[in-house]
Amino acid sequence: MADEKKRREALIYHAKPTPGKIKVVPTKPYATQRDLALAYSPGVAEPCLEIKKDKENVYKYTAKGNIVAIITNGTAVLGLGDIGPEASKPVMEGKSLLFKIFADIDGIDIELDTKDVDKFVETVKIIAPTFGGINLEDIKAPEAFEIERRLKEELDIPVMHDDQHGTAIISSAALLNALEIANKKIEKVKIVVSGAGAAAVSCTRLYKAFGAVSENIVMLDSKGVIRQDAENLSKEKLEFATKRKINTLEEAIIDADVFIGLSIADILTPAMLKSMAKDPIVFAMANPDPEIKYDLACSTRDDVIMATGRSDHPNQVNNVLGFPFIFRGALDVRATKINEAMKMAAVKALSELTKQPVPEQVNIAYGETRLTFGKDYIIPKPFDPRLIAEIPPAVAKAAMESGVAKAPIEDWNRYREELLKRSGDDNKVMRLLMSRAKRNPKRIVFAEANHIDVLKTAQIAHEEGIAIPILLGNKEVILELKNELEFDADVLIIDPKDESSEAKRKSYAAKFFEARKRNGVTLYGASTKMRERNYYGAMMVLEGDADGMISGHSRAYANVVKPIFEVIGKANNVSKAATAHIMITQRGPLILADTSINIDPTAEELAEITQMTANLGMAFGFDPVLALLSYSNFGSSNHPHAIKVREAVKILHSRSPELIVDGEIQTDFALSKKLRKSQFPFSMLGGKKVNTLIFPNLESANITYKLLKELHAADSIGPIMLGLRKAVHVLQLGASVEEMVNMTAVAVIDAQEREKRRKVKMGLSNETDQ
Repeated sequence: MADEKKRREALIYHAKPTPGKIKVVPTKPYATQRDLALAYSPGVAEPCLEIKKDKENVYKYTAKGNIVAIITNGTAVLGLGDIGPEASKPVMEGKSLLFKIFADIDGIDIELDTKDVDKFVETVKIIAPTFGGINLEDIKAPEAFEIERRLKEELDIPVMHDDQHGTAIISSAALLNALEIANKKIEKVKIVVSGAGAAAVSCTRLYKAFGAVSENIVMLDSKGVIRQDAENLSKEKLEFATKRKINTLEEAIIDADVFIGLSIADILTPAMLKSMAKDPIVFAMANPDPEIKYDLACSTRDDVIMATGRSDHPNQVNNVLGFPFIFRGALDVRATKINEAMKMAAVKALSELTKQPVPEQVNIAYGETRLTFGKDYIIPKPFDPRLIAEIPPAVAKAAMESGVAKAPIEDWNRYREELLKRSGDDNKVMRLLMSRAKRNPKRIVFAEANHIDVLKTAQIAHEEGIAIPILLGNKEVILELKNELEFDADVLIIDPKDESSEAKRKSYAAKFFEARKRNGVTLYGASTKMRERNYYGAMMVLEGDADGMISGHSRAYANVVKPIFEVIGKANNVSKAATAHIMITQRGPLILADTSINIDPTAEELAEITQMTANLGMAFGFDPVLALLSYSNFGSSNHPHAIKVREAVKILHSRSPELIVDGEIQTDFALSKKLRKSQFPFSMLGGKKVNTLIFPNLESANITYKLLKELHAADSIGPIMLGLRKAVHVLQLGASVEEMVNMTAVAVIDAQEREKRRKVKMGLSNETDQ
């Protein structure tokens, strides 16, 4: 049932609301007749004539330099085998998506209906003028070797078969680092390679380029050890055939230092692992099931240095660490090919990056206190924002030094800035948050679980491992809806009105009465309120029966906030609670505050809101750069509205000198480094990218975030509650399932942060929250 559900979910994802995963969007204005006349006839004739004069002008006047063709014939697709060109298209579209989000490269998938090498090569050559590079994908060996070899020889644009070289580059970087940790030399170690396909051959060739010795390498295919005395060996297998008189993996692995798995699941047994040399290096990269399970390998030998292709264990050998950034560097210098020097440069850059201090947002995303170079961290994480600024420059430099770059880079600092602007990293916020939530899921109360969209949210949260849902509402209704959704997991359902909840209801009512008896609450009134889901759910969180709560999908914001404030209340040292939204925009994430609660905060309250918003940013891995907005710039108006913001900035500069914060400032100056530099060079914001906007009142903040959301289709995360004692968050009325899933992750992370602070404070119960 679960597998069938996942199957349908995957099919719906690809089919709705628009079939497929990619589309073409204009990069130039097209609103007026003038725009159209420039885009097409007659204006388009001018760049055509310039390109006719010099073909290299095609890079100046068209998108060729940023387009990579992802080409396959569908003969070796993932673990599916030869499924044909049409069936391979979803995979190729997925590759296009990865090119775009990681390196801002436009990938165009092309599926060829031929298994004939000559026809394949000829077709790619014919269409090559369209593209800046060619990424070959999912082509079976040995044809893959011949196709890539010929295209590299016959085309003057970068060509790479990622199945071969992507894995080779990433695993080589991991291997160099693993050998350093094990204090072993690559030219001395004995290497066993299980698998003889395109990836295995390419990996082994690259290991040799870094110093591995042929005599120390044993390769196996499905028949066993590839020996020189075997008959009918392909050219590639003959290249790695051994003289040793052995036949099995069991024999080959004795005293081996390195095992490279690119074959099938569970082929390496614990007994074989025990027979390896001291500090063995095991890269079990078969996916989804490795040659030996991670936990089994680690429990068999505590000295093993282990990597897999899976994301749920340390040291994932993931091709996304390589191909987007390698093509980015190659395209940016207009390289005529991707050569060995460029691949080796990528390896060295990945290897060195692993040894540098890891940004806090990466630690946060992976739930680590501090990732450091060692057995459990031998290769960077895919979400590492430094990849875009480190790998392409290394590849580009190697292309220039090896003489294959047509457009050398002169200003490397400027190039790195351009890469960071291109980077999909700024738009990885939700991936980072989801990854972090999954590391330590918390018990989250869904107070409106009798609404189908809320229940869908709880289902996704459960199935994705984001949270442990607690469902509040009428049990019969929830069970009926669960059945409709095929949500068959055994999760806790509580009806606050039901007799089964009477004991808890009485206990919660007594505690609520005690806390609110001098605020007009009677015991009878408290008992009545505990029959309401928002009061009951909030008490669950307050009393530690749950870690967090989300509500508000079906009721007006003010009606939901009231019981939250009455039950949970503000954290110590917080005079005003507030809210913030994280907007995922094209320029990166922007945090906006206060978007939902404080109508017209004072200067003192504005300073407090700013501090809480900065704490929120830091909790989610941002380095907050905060602008306090106004219609005035640094004293240009003496109206009380502007003075209020100016006073708030003074308070912040005095109390929190470590914060990068300034104002009052107009929005355009806040968001434009160029404008600030020309007019206000004295500003503390300097040349930094502002990522947090503090509004002078609720009206301006609420209008702005809703405009961004509706007019620019910007994703939003919020409203995120600031300044409460517990991790409780109130949704916007009618929030979508996606928005509620996002908020569930926020609630989980909020609860994680509070747990962390409690541990730091050694059990003190009253903490100051964000």
